[in-house]
Amino acid sequence: MHAQKRFDSLDSFRGLMAVSVMLYHLRVTGSFTEWSFFRHADVFVSFFFVLSGFVLTHAYGNAMPFNFRRFFITRTFRLLPLHLFMLAVFLLLECGRYLAVQKGMAFNNAPFTGKFAPAEILPNALLLQSWTHLTNPLSFNFPSWSISIEYYTYMIFAAILSVAFGVRRWVWATTVLVALALAYCGNTFFTIESLRGLAYFFTGCLAYAVYLRLAHAGRANVGLLTALEVAAVAATGVFVVSEFAAKALVASPLFGAIVVIFAFDGGGVSRLLGGRVLRFLGRLSYSIYLTHAAVLFCAVSAFMVARKFLGVDIAPMIDGTRFLDTGHALLNNVIAFLVAGLVVLVSMFTYRYIEMTGQALGRTLANRPVQANPLLRPDAE
Repeated sequence: MHAQKRFDSLDSFRGLMAVSVMLYHLRVTGSFTEWSFFRHADVFVSFFFVLSGFVLTHAYGNAMPFNFRRFFITRTFRLLPLHLFMLAVFLLLECGRYLAVQKGMAFNNAPFTGKFAPAEILPNALLLQSWTHLTNPLSFNFPSWSISIEYYTYMIFAAILSVAFGVRRWVWATTVLVALALAYCGNTFFTIESLRGLAYFFTGCLAYAVYLRLAHAGRANVGLLTALEVAAVAATGVFVVSEFAAKALVASPLFGAIVVIFAFDGGGVSRLLGGRVLRFLGRLSYSIYLTHAAVLFCAVSAFMVARKFLGVDIAPMIDGTRFLDTGHALLNNVIAFLVAGLVVLVSMFTYRYIEMTGQALGRTLANRPVQANPLLRPDAE
């Protein structure tokens, strides 16, 4: 089990679930976006946390000694460049809304108010929006609420490795149990987003410990692993579309078990997930997740503008949610497919020019040797 190993099927899962979350937020009347599976796909954000915990434990969990400086730099430049870029995009979009209002265009709320208020800018820039009840976790680029939780959870993970390496698994388990208990009891001190993020992330850490214990399972026959993978996919489908009170609690062990099963990449489903297209989506997953809200905003805005010229309500408001609706089922499905494709195209750009550039800069800074302060040298004058 080397840190260089890539979990191809898990990477593909990340891409598929990013697309599913995007379709959850895209509402096109009578299209595939309204299938029950996609109407409940928001639960996959929990899977992202579990998978992040698993992968980071694989990469850093056995590092001796643990290099906090390198971890901090690489993780920051992994998440922050695209997040700040998209925050800037939303600020520009809000400026566009302001100019449109001056021209007589009506929107659901006034520009730079509510979740787009100027007071929300700094918490978003610092990725603090989901950690305090004083800020709106869904302000500006709303999918970034989970990035806010994930970033500082990374640092908690690093602190545990730095000071509690020998008992880290006990600390992880305690964190999961306490966070889930507080979330289930409805505490008012911690935000529900932070509690669930902590619980799911450290579930992923524990899942990796289980994976190491089951190393011999990777040599099991393909038939057995395929059966386990099919059962895992079926269980996921049933879980996603089901509604029950303890769903947030069940997500933790269920997604942890699914990650362990597919980490071996040994069954028939894993081989399907290892295809080039799905692995490509996996690479784009972070960009898909962070850019889709802006693309959907632009698509909805275009429909609202077109409505004024056509005289037909092709962007109706239904139960407080803005839908796209051409009035024809087939055309609505085409529109949904085209918008989803546009998200992927935009993500290809941001992945290449924002994500990869940021990661390269982070690696350069992390690999730069720390310069000793000459004033601290014994022979300094």
